[in-house]
Amino acid sequence: MVARVIPVEPFDLVVFGGTGDLARRKILPGLYRRFRDGQMPAEARVIGAARRAMETDSYRAFARDAIEEEVAPARRDPDSLGAFLDRLDHVAIDAEGDEGWAELAARMHPDRVRAFYFSVAPRLFGPLAERLHAHGVADAEARIVVEKPFGQDQASARQLNATLAAHFGESQIYRIDHYLGKETVQNLMAVRFANILFEPLWNAQFVDHVQITVAETVGVGGRGGYYDAAGAMRDMVQNHLMQLLCLIAMEPPHRFDPQAVRDEKLKVIRALDPVAPGDIVRGQYAAAGGMNGYLQDVADPDSRTESFVALKAHLSNWRWKGTPFYLRTGKRLRARSSEIAVTFREPPHSIFGEAERWAENVLIIRLQPNEGIKLRVMIKEPGPGGMRLVNVPLDMSFAEALGENGAEIPDAYERLIMDVIRGNQTLFMRGDEVEAAWAWIDPLIAAWEERGSSPQPYEAGSSGPEEAAILMHRDGRRWRGIEP
Repeated sequence: MVARVIPVEPFDLVVFGGTGDLARRKILPGLYRRFRDGQMPAEARVIGAARRAMETDSYRAFARDAIEEEVAPARRDPDSLGAFLDRLDHVAIDAEGDEGWAELAARMHPDRVRAFYFSVAPRLFGPLAERLHAHGVADAEARIVVEKPFGQDQASARQLNATLAAHFGESQIYRIDHYLGKETVQNLMAVRFANILFEPLWNAQFVDHVQITVAETVGVGGRGGYYDAAGAMRDMVQNHLMQLLCLIAMEPPHRFDPQAVRDEKLKVIRALDPVAPGDIVRGQYAAAGGMNGYLQDVADPDSRTESFVALKAHLSNWRWKGTPFYLRTGKRLRARSSEIAVTFREPPHSIFGEAERWAENVLIIRLQPNEGIKLRVMIKEPGPGGMRLVNVPLDMSFAEALGENGAEIPDAYERLIMDVIRGNQTLFMRGDEVEAAWAWIDPLIAAWEERGSSPQPYEAGSSGPEEAAILMHRDGRRWRGIEP
C-alpha cells in the first residue's frame, strides 16, 4: 500500500523562532520530508524569522545541518535537499519593535496562502499578531499557528484568546497540539466511527474503565525553568491527555468536519466532574540509578512542582456515567510509552465454568513508540485435553502493516503544518475548548496549592509513586505496565 500524497497549494510560511529548537528538530525536517514526497509545491517558500541577523546562505546551512541530523539517510538525497534549501530565506525581526517588518512584507508573494508559525515564547504571541497586521504582512486569509502553553490558567488563556482575536478570526487561529497529529490518534476516530464492531460497545454498559498513559524516560533537562513554573498538570494533562480523553469519550460528530468534531470534544470537557482530592496523586522523581532527582534538575531546591500526575476522572453524561477514566503522565519513568487502553467488562455468564479464568478484553491504542492497535481476546489454548482458555493479542503494528509496502507514517508536525496550509482545523484546538480545559484544571491546582501539599517522591526509572498504584488497587483494578 503506497500512501497517497495530495499536494497543497503554493504558500509562504514564516517561522518566527526560525533558528530555535523546535524549528531545528521538527519544523524544518518535517517540511523537507513533505517536499521530498511531492506534497510541498515548487513555488512554496519558507522564511525563518528571528531577532538575530543571518544571511540566507547561513540559514540554509543551519537547515541543512538540522535535516541531516533529524532525517534518516534513506529518507533524503542531495538533489531534493538542495532544491528544498533553495526555497528557504531568513529575515531579522524585532517581535516587539518595528525592525525587519517592512523587509518581511516585501518577501511575501501575492495570491498565496500565508501562514505564520509562532515558535516563540507565549508572551510574544500578542506583539507578533499586532505587527503582522500593522505592517501589512498578514492578509484576510492568513493563518497563525500557536504552540503550547496556551496560558497558565483560564484567565490567562482567555486574555490570550482575546489578544489574538483582536487581529485574527477564530478560523485563522491554529492552536497546535502535536499529539493530535499522530497517526494512531487519528486512527482512533477511524476505528470508532468507520467500523460497526466497536461503537455499539463504546459506553458504560460494556466498558469497565479507560486508562490513558503518557510516560517519559527523560527528566526536565534544559526546560527546568519553564517546567518548574508549569508542572505535569499544566504541561501534559491540560492539553495532551485532555485531547486524548476527548477523542475517546466524544459522541460521533454528524460529519468529519472541524467544527463538528470540536463541538463534540467541548461537550466532553464540560461533562467532566470535579476530581475529589483523594482521586489525584502528584509525584516528583528522586535520584536513583545514577540519574538526577527533580530537585537537582531545577533551580529551586525546595520546589513542590510535580513531575508526575495520576488521577481518576468521571463524565456525567449518558454514555459514560459510572465508567472511570484513569489518566497518568510522568517524567523519569521506567520506559517511554504513550497508550490508551479501553478495558471491557466481563461477559454476564461464563459457559466454561469457574475453572477457566476469564481475562479482560482490552483494546490498546499505542501512540508511541511502535504505533499500532492491539486487541486482547480469549481463545482456546491449542492442543488436546479439553477446553482451556488463553488470552492472546490481535496485534497490528502500523509500521509492519503499511510500511513494508512503501508507506511511511509522517511525523505529527508534518501532517499538522500541511493541514494549516489546507485550512483544515479538525486537529487543532478551538479557543473555547482551551478555556473549558483550564476551567476543569484550575480548581485541582488551586486545591493542592491551598493545602500546601508536596508531591510524593518516586525513584527515577520506576513506574511512579506507590500512591498511584493504590489509586487503582482500591477500585479493584491495576495500571497496565509501562512497557517500552
